[in-house]
Amino acid sequence: MLPRWNQALLGQLLQRAPAWGPRRKSHQKSLPEQDGIPFARAGIGTFFQGQPSLGNQYLEDALLRGYLKRHLPPKIFAEANQDLQKFGARVSGEILSLGQECEAMPPTLQNFDARVKQVDLILTCPAWKKLKRISAEEGLIAIAYERKYSNWSRVYQAAKLFMFSSSSGMFICPLAMTDGATKVLEVMKSSGPPGEAFSHLTSRDPKLFWTSGQWMTEHKGGSDVAHGTETVACKQVDGSYKLFGFKWFTSATDADMTMALARIMDAQGSVTKGTHGLSLFFLKLRDEQGELNGLEVQRLKEKLGTHQLPTAELLLDGARAHLVSQVGRGVATIANMLNVTRIYNSIGAVGSMRRIVFMARDYATQRFVFGKFIKDHPLHTQTLARMEVQVRGGFLLVMELVKLLGLEETNMATTQDSHLLRLLASVAKLYTGKQAVAIVSEGLECFGGQGYMEDTNLPVLLRDSQVLTIWEGTTNVLALDTLQVLAKSQGQVLQAFSASVQDKVALASDCSELASSVQCLQEALGRLALQLKNLLGQGSTSMEMAARDLVYTLARIYIGSSILSSPCPHLRPGGLGMRQRQSGTPARTMVWDGKPSSTTDQVTTSLNLFLPT
Repeated sequence: MLPRWNQALLGQLLQRAPAWGPRRKSHQKSLPEQDGIPFARAGIGTFFQGQPSLGNQYLEDALLRGYLKRHLPPKIFAEANQDLQKFGARVSGEILSLGQECEAMPPTLQNFDARVKQVDLILTCPAWKKLKRISAEEGLIAIAYERKYSNWSRVYQAAKLFMFSSSSGMFICPLAMTDGATKVLEVMKSSGPPGEAFSHLTSRDPKLFWTSGQWMTEHKGGSDVAHGTETVACKQVDGSYKLFGFKWFTSATDADMTMALARIMDAQGSVTKGTHGLSLFFLKLRDEQGELNGLEVQRLKEKLGTHQLPTAELLLDGARAHLVSQVGRGVATIANMLNVTRIYNSIGAVGSMRRIVFMARDYATQRFVFGKFIKDHPLHTQTLARMEVQVRGGFLLVMELVKLLGLEETNMATTQDSHLLRLLASVAKLYTGKQAVAIVSEGLECFGGQGYMEDTNLPVLLRDSQVLTIWEGTTNVLALDTLQVLAKSQGQVLQAFSASVQDKVALASDCSELASSVQCLQEALGRLALQLKNLLGQGSTSMEMAARDLVYTLARIYIGSSILSSPCPHLRPGGLGMRQRQSGTPARTMVWDGKPSSTTDQVTTSLNLFLPT
């Protein structure tokens, strides 16, 4: 079997047959007596599968546009709207093409040059480098830290990332770590080399823009850093440190800089064990001459998905670094980073769901089986509608989280907002990651056998979605983290959650048509309080075993309240509209069950899909 880089190269040399059209033309004309006979003389018939297409990812997304119009102040929306229209076209054109090129030409590792000098070069394709330039030009990091639009800057940034994520060939991953590192440097008010890095991370100039890695995982795993981190830091006379250790899993290893955890070794060669022995460090990967900074790239990882993204095992052999956190406060310091990276994970999850639903929805207007388009088959319509509800629920949850982050960063957050931010970061990451895998898998079914074919560029969506349940905390780890957040706050976080839900429900209380939905949500909130009360009296084992169900309940209740409080113009009859390609005919629309229904019916249907009984 060829190595993956050889397969990619071969794929470039041998043009792959198009998935949706004819592979070749008949090489000989049919004999007269064969005219009209299908498949005569190696002909392949007259029917070819229609190909789903992506239009402007902003103009075609009524959910995104409607949300921004309702929430952003008019002046901000007017400015952002123009930029997002241009970016939406770029996402479905240039950026999508670059992302597909990154998938076809994954990174490779060159350990030695022609003179047998160890160089450890991670070679990425031109498209990967171009995506870095585009990220700078579009201000995908800068928008959040320029704060031109105050607390709304994060919402504006999230809108661009939401569109960017599924087209970008996983470049959203290095952006997530870059934003996380930038957040840490800003909060810590870093000076010296780390402080200088801040201007690079937030630059719109492609020549100055840096990306950052995040090196936490070692041989013993990534979640339990308190007991799994063996890397040590030795202080130098100039105040810097040298790091020695082995980082077993480093993503975006071609970045310009990184953040890493290590234990400071004292003059006697001793280190402090546990959480309180960990400190956070900044280091550049290469020096001014382009030489590696005391690093050896052992190998690139072979992964299920995210092939576009260089992920490596690294040996740190005297890497020069600078202390960012207070001594022994590394874990506490990366909490700021975790909030940001988990939000990015959630944005990527909802983005992948949105992409597969867009494509399946468009394909449903073209595929004609059993006497009609598949969009006109009630069961298929119901399937797409349920997928769409999950997309919208996840979107509202993530955007709420983004709003809270914006409030915190501009010192406008209340105590309730801060509690919610800490809680929902884990809840949203857990829930949207799991839903992304399920929805993308369901989406592939909408294409039948074509959904399983590599040359349709559909399977990559499923492979890449699987990482969303693992990176930055698996489902169980996040469930336990949520449990810890609830327990540590002595009820304050749960009170903040309940108050926020009640505020959202109150917005719908004046609508008599929504009375049953309001009651449904109130009852779910009451069951949650009772569930927690019972769990607290049953001991830690019972609480741990119930942690997953608890987090799912929190997510669904919050999503339900968000749907209920939304004006829902996007849920009007025919709101799942799909374009009809034939000119001169009216646009075809999709409804929930094959017939028009009221907005309140659709809200109730949404709640029934989310709220636990």
